[in-house]
Amino acid sequence: MTRGFFYYFWLMIDRETVDRILDAADIVDVISDFVTLRRRGANYIACCPFHNEKTPSFSVSPSKGIFKCFGCGKAGSAVTFIMEHEQMTYPEALKYLARKYGIEVHEQEETQEDAQDRLKRESMMAVSEFAAKYYTDMLFGSAEGHSVGLSYFRQKRGFSEETIRKFGLGWSPSGRSFAGEPPVPSLAEAALRAGYKREFLISTGLCYEHGGELVDKFRERVIFPIYSLSGRIIAFGARTLKDDKSVAKYLNSPESEIYHKSSSLYAIYQAKSAIARAQKCYLVEGYADVISMHQAGIENVTASSGTSLTVEQIRLIKRFTNNVTVMYDGDSAGIKAALRGINMLLEEGMTVKVALLPDGHDPDSFARAHTRQEILDFLQEHETDFIEFKYALLSSDIQKDPIQKAELIRDIIDTIAVIPDQITRSLYVEQCAQRLSMKEDLLFSEVARIRRRKIESGEYERRRREEKEARYAAAVEEGDAAGGEFSGADRGAGAEQVSFSPVPVLDLSERELLYYLLKFGECLMTFEDHQKYGAEAPVMEITVNEYISANLSNDDLEFHNPLYRKIYGLYFDFRKELLDAAGETAPAPDDLQAGIMHRMVNCGDPEVTKTVVDITEDKYELKVKEYIKAQIPERNVIDKNVPKAVLVYKLKYVEYTCSQLMESLRQMQQDADTEAQQDVMHRLKLLLQIKNVLVKDLNRVS
Repeated sequence: MTRGFFYYFWLMIDRETVDRILDAADIVDVISDFVTLRRRGANYIACCPFHNEKTPSFSVSPSKGIFKCFGCGKAGSAVTFIMEHEQMTYPEALKYLARKYGIEVHEQEETQEDAQDRLKRESMMAVSEFAAKYYTDMLFGSAEGHSVGLSYFRQKRGFSEETIRKFGLGWSPSGRSFAGEPPVPSLAEAALRAGYKREFLISTGLCYEHGGELVDKFRERVIFPIYSLSGRIIAFGARTLKDDKSVAKYLNSPESEIYHKSSSLYAIYQAKSAIARAQKCYLVEGYADVISMHQAGIENVTASSGTSLTVEQIRLIKRFTNNVTVMYDGDSAGIKAALRGINMLLEEGMTVKVALLPDGHDPDSFARAHTRQEILDFLQEHETDFIEFKYALLSSDIQKDPIQKAELIRDIIDTIAVIPDQITRSLYVEQCAQRLSMKEDLLFSEVARIRRRKIESGEYERRRREEKEARYAAAVEEGDAAGGEFSGADRGAGAEQVSFSPVPVLDLSERELLYYLLKFGECLMTFEDHQKYGAEAPVMEITVNEYISANLSNDDLEFHNPLYRKIYGLYFDFRKELLDAAGETAPAPDDLQAGIMHRMVNCGDPEVTKTVVDITEDKYELKVKEYIKAQIPERNVIDKNVPKAVLVYKLKYVEYTCSQLMESLRQMQQDADTEAQQDVMHRLKLLLQIKNVLVKDLNRVS
């Protein structure tokens, strides 16, 4: 792709709109328009639409947002699928997805006002991330935070340090002297000193003005950061530890350009992968409920952040699973909360179970009092569908009171009527008829009457409009997750002018190095004295990307495969852009790796996208050797595997260079160029010495 293409593209669709489209596009939803997908575990499979086959080899991963055919090799993202299947260009595919998800596309350059809005959102994100780091530092690094906040989390809540850091919990200091130590700088003081603007501290709700001074809104409270789906910090919840009834127990960030409470779920970022794997989401009410469940080993748990469940929140869960178990307290408040959410969940096409905990327990206390297996056993035994739940709740004396029985039937039928899928509705009607000893025909007629009334009133049409608007709002919420793909891709395109071509003997090694870079580039490698070999000898700790880059740079090596070299360059371009955008608050390694991969698979170059997916998602036959190797997480052995891959690449590079020199030597012998022959033979001698060293190092690694 040329610079001209990307300039033309930018004239057509602005960056923020591209981000909205990419984040709104649900790959399962997109591909389902063309292919009948069947769930298999956390993924979906089908017969490939790009070649004829009888056995399904086409796989779609909703959690990764990619597809891959293990038969013909086609692979990529939702955008790539539309490009390949519908024979569209990248801008045309984006416009197609924009129409599908109700996102308006402005075919013009970014206006000054648009740029200001985008910069404001980025600035608010940056301030929020700075604040999160500040609160964590205060929790662990200040006497007040350690004594008050950390004690609360550890002693009162039973959270481990690993759990505290996983959720980014923190402490907002009081601003007073504590235990004889001088007051620590307030958030406002620290942020202003670090160069963050006053207006963004106010617009995010972190601070407010009082007498011309900035005051920390959450002072003297423990802090619960709220993450977006892509892992950006967008808001905070703060709990007081005082018993004073006049003080609000919880304070939360206000609605803002980056935070919309109704479309955010607490810990959805930490839970999304587990939800996709388990194909179930446990829905609880509070921060502590989520954290304790995660600490107990059950990570497919999220919460509505203390608000009533909303349609937008349900649709967020639906991106990863259709199965929800509502897990609330067994008291009257918990039962009412469960009842409120059931109809909404069913109306969005979710499969709903309800699990009420024993009296006196909420998910937090229950998780702390039981093991992971005990919790899972309890849930499996006690979760019921909504009919059984409502029947048990409302049927105490219905056999004696016909009016109560009629009310119960109406209540359950009203709930069945909201289910969008006709087959599911029919199954529930049959179940209800058996449970309540009613005729099915009568119940079917009542369901049909209720649905006709809603159609005539325009309720379904109104819901379709709301869903369209919700998709747009969700895309805006996550619109900062994948920015900047094209600047890196543009630079990568320029590199194609170098006259390199693939070399078969090097291709596999170059591909293997890309594999470790794309999968583990931000992981830390730690070496002990007996493990020191190669270029990293003086270094005890180094990231995978630093290790590979240092080894190639030190020996002045470049990939010969132009596509692999382009991907290699894009990795570091995207990495730099993400780090620059994060400012002083560096993202966590896993988040940075995920961000780079997100940009890779959505970079606009189908060849890059396909190759990246191919490299990172290769399928292998399960043999005894692979099975034994799979028992050890690959991440645990990168200290050995990455150096080995680098050494193998260097060895093959030396062997390839030797073969080239031998060919040159044969040509020189024909031309009788003695001086040139001696020079080549000298270089061959040096290369053979290097080869011996590499073989020795390789034997040590193996």
